[in-house]
Amino acid sequence: MKSASTRVTLIGLILCVTQVAQAQNRSITITKRYLNLPVTQAQNRGNMKFSITDKPERTFKIRLASGEPDYWVFCDMAALQGKTISISYDGNSEGLSKIYQDDKIAGQDSLYKEKNRPQYHFSTRRGWINDPNGMIFYEGEYHLFYQHNPYEREWENMSWGHAVSKDMIHWEELPTALSPDSLGTMFSGSTVIDYENTAGFNKGNVPAMVAFFTVDNPEKQIQCMAYSLDKGRTWTKYAKNPLIDSKAKWNSKDTRDPRVFWYKPGRHWVMVLNERDGHSIYTSKNMRDWTYQSHLTGFWECPDLFELPVDGDKNKTKWVMYGASTTYMIGTFDGKTFTPESGKHSYTTGSIYAAQTFTNMPESDPRRIQIGWGRIPQRGMPFNHMMLLPTELQLRTTRNGPRLFSVPVKETAQLFTPVQQWTSLDATEANEKLKAFDQLERFRIKTTLKLSHATSAGLSLMGQRILDYDLNSNLVNGVFYSPENMTSMEISADIYVDRTSIEVFINGGEYSYSLERKPVANPKENLQFWGNRIEVKELQLYTAKSIWK
Repeated sequence: MKSASTRVTLIGLILCVTQVAQAQNRSITITKRYLNLPVTQAQNRGNMKFSITDKPERTFKIRLASGEPDYWVFCDMAALQGKTISISYDGNSEGLSKIYQDDKIAGQDSLYKEKNRPQYHFSTRRGWINDPNGMIFYEGEYHLFYQHNPYEREWENMSWGHAVSKDMIHWEELPTALSPDSLGTMFSGSTVIDYENTAGFNKGNVPAMVAFFTVDNPEKQIQCMAYSLDKGRTWTKYAKNPLIDSKAKWNSKDTRDPRVFWYKPGRHWVMVLNERDGHSIYTSKNMRDWTYQSHLTGFWECPDLFELPVDGDKNKTKWVMYGASTTYMIGTFDGKTFTPESGKHSYTTGSIYAAQTFTNMPESDPRRIQIGWGRIPQRGMPFNHMMLLPTELQLRTTRNGPRLFSVPVKETAQLFTPVQQWTSLDATEANEKLKAFDQLERFRIKTTLKLSHATSAGLSLMGQRILDYDLNSNLVNGVFYSPENMTSMEISADIYVDRTSIEVFINGGEYSYSLERKPVANPKENLQFWGNRIEVKELQLYTAKSIWK
């Protein structure tokens, strides 16, 4: 028999447990476009679940703020208007009461005006982004999907974010395209248009946009697909996923990032898939059933495989096999096997990773256009990282054979307004000219330097060396670079400066690099040429417009 005090204690514990359980659940009838959720990086992650009539609608990890939030994230609830959702959270539940709905996201009044918001590079409204995915042109729109955590500025909850553009410069962010499900989280992949209805998803005259992607879970990585009949706005996942489960074949979990394209000569689909130590090639007639064909070692993650004309000659082409770290091989491809003709090369370095190219470009515009993930932290912001400028890839003949060149697409020209141009200056004269522009926040500068007595020379921005050419050691910003003319004393650079990033294209795109903008403390100057008796043969300065309204 329990004492009265014991019974009181038990009753108190029951009441306490009941209150906690009630505090960890909240129901909301959706009447507005967005749910705004408070986040703090100081809080441990917990699991949040949305349910409708006891059926799970979504589950994700979030650092829900119990006190003052560092920033707010949002859920787009447009598809759930009028429904009542039950929200549960297994972390500190005090923040549940702070969640509110509105037709604007929290902080919308300052959106795209934040202190460290890139002004002419794409960044997401809220959360983390990394690899570009599924880049495709369709009916006048460029689609950029990307790895995305909508609920925090760090990596987690991998989903496919989505944005569209008419010109690859001005972007409209759309709702998340693919979200985690019972199989796992949504890793990188690609999209195609199934004009011939090989998979059977088309509806009437509307061809399906089909996405191929890796699903990641603690046990393995599997390859899956989904399709859209409304230009990528909504997606239906294939009921018989996965398409490929190759963990046992490779004795490795690392089987990811399917890159799919139509191989016209063989009238079949090709999938390039990173598996363990390189890129495998699979083929299919119907997108559903895939046959392993070959494997090429030496690459890691995010494959791309495409054909390019050499020097613009459509009758002289080579295939390029590409990996996430920007290394590539040049060779031939017969629809099943890629055969390299030389070793691995690299044309770009720095913050870029996991770059991909657009598929389904119109016949009137057959450019091969690439966008890379810029691993540039956006410090103190409710979003993190960015995409680099879209660039056109070209194969040009060099003394060592055909090599990739990369130049910003012609559409970027609309961003820049020329403000001044000079020729034949020494460094002192050039620096004096640039003093009038020391307040520029975002700009473009083109220059050609001629070295004489200097073995190294370059250009610094607020004390940070953004161009550092060591002629003696053949280094540009610490990376080996030998110009096409090996006895040249000149180097040209096209430099794009945004709020947090710098992109540099050397000698017409022969080599490029990107880096975080890092001013030194108390710099003596803004833009400053340095080097012993150098000549600034050409110097052009442009201001840059913002892409955000």
